[in-house]
Amino acid sequence: MATFLRPLSYRYQWLFDGIARTAALTVGGEQPFRTLALQGLTLSQDMALLDLCCGSGQTTRFLTAYSPNVIGLDASPLSLQRAERNVPQAQFVQGWAEAMPLEDSRFDVVHCSAAIHEMTDDQRAAIFKEVLRVLKPGGIFTLIDFHRPQNPGFWPGLALFLWLFETQTAWQMLRANMPQELSQLGFAGVAQRLYAGGSLQVIQAQKPPLTTV
Repeated sequence: MATFLRPLSYRYQWLFDGIARTAALTVGGEQPFRTLALQGLTLSQDMALLDLCCGSGQTTRFLTAYSPNVIGLDASPLSLQRAERNVPQAQFVQGWAEAMPLEDSRFDVVHCSAAIHEMTDDQRAAIFKEVLRVLKPGGIFTLIDFHRPQNPGFWPGLALFLWLFETQTAWQMLRANMPQELSQLGFAGVAQRLYAGGSLQVIQAQKPPLTTV
């Protein structure tokens, strides 16, 4: 799966950004897309936010409007170099999402924008476990990614996009039930919302708060 456009999009940031902005038009543009998964959350300046699989900082830039305590994590040194130039007010850490070099219970919110579809089923499970580890009790994990369209009219556009730019893992994720996966791993209050004819999903889930006896 995927064509020659995939490696080109990662090599040239202008191409990647152009593709992302075009895809974001399905929900009204880049700003709505980048903040869609934050809707309904109460964020404050003292919160610690993690942009998981941050890439070149496209979403990190929007997170810094909510708090000055933002960290972006990505495995690609090239992406992190770009992110540091694009969002100098954030901090960036190199590491794999499946084994984050970050301490337990550090973040109030972990956000992941259109990256989970890059992962195999096993990787996704490992990442969700790591998110649970680095969240504070009561913290929120929120993500936005592809979803199997409910409106048949959205299938051609999504299928073309996946064929041009994505690998088999994206198609496999369309068959996954991520809310169920998160619940089974111990997340609470898992909620899913669908957009763009069902071709995009937003999931929010909470790490259970500490209980007192």
